[in-house]
Amino acid sequence: MKTTINILFLIFITFFLTACNVNDSFIFFDTEPPAPPTGIVVINGDSRVDLSWLQNREDDVAGYNIYSSSSYDGRYTLIGSSHDNYFVDLDVSNGNTYYYAVTAYDFNGNESDLSYDVIYTTPRPEGFNQSIFDYRKFPDNSGYSFSTYSVTAYDDSTTDFFFENYKGDFYLDVWDDTDIKDMGQTIDIYDISKAPSNGWSSTKDAVAKVGHTYVIWTWDNHFAKIRINSITNERISFDWAYQLVEGNELLKAKRPNKNRKPLNKLKIRQ
Repeated sequence: MKTTINILFLIFITFFLTACNVNDSFIFFDTEPPAPPTGIVVINGDSRVDLSWLQNREDDVAGYNIYSSSSYDGRYTLIGSSHDNYFVDLDVSNGNTYYYAVTAYDFNGNESDLSYDVIYTTPRPEGFNQSIFDYRKFPDNSGYSFSTYSVTAYDDSTTDFFFENYKGDFYLDVWDDTDIKDMGQTIDIYDISKAPSNGWSSTKDAVAKVGHTYVIWTWDNHFAKIRINSITNERISFDWAYQLVEGNELLKAKRPNKNRKPLNKLKIRQ
């Protein structure tokens, strides 16, 4: 008897709710935006900037918007969107500095504030698998000039460094108006983010080692880096990057500064 009464009661309630359209008043509208993305990192390239960040933990995140500005406190312009935590900005010019911020948006169109990380970089030219030769045997093809992107004679006025095989020991040599420092073993040319502030070689040379990256402070106050790929008795092969802006130590973008205050979202320009 109780079972029959309970069933009839449930049928009555269901009919009542359906007839009165009570369910319509319980429709949920999501107005909560995702958290701003964190952990933003950029890799400084040749007329390109690669950005990546940590994926948001919210289940309803649909994608990310990427913004750029010419200054940290300037107006940020939307430059693209991505469904993944990665974006490549190809609309950049070597020698110009760019600031970046990222937002997350959900399936209901709610967008987060701009990311708090202070991220900026200055794209610069780079090259790969360049070769120069021992200056004792091939003096006209032993040096390299970053300002002209070319192989030069070791004693050319534009030469920034040259290769030397001295009785089976290999060296990278610079002149008195230039500095060089061995930054140690690296995986690739991008491992070294900026020029050091001290520790330059007092002998104006550095032992050449495969897999090591070297930073060079040029005679005309520019910073460059090279990474040696191979060495033979007659030549070395290397990758290089050169900062066009005089005195700019950035060879790759700086890491995030977690203590910076949030940006003003009103400065976003679509």
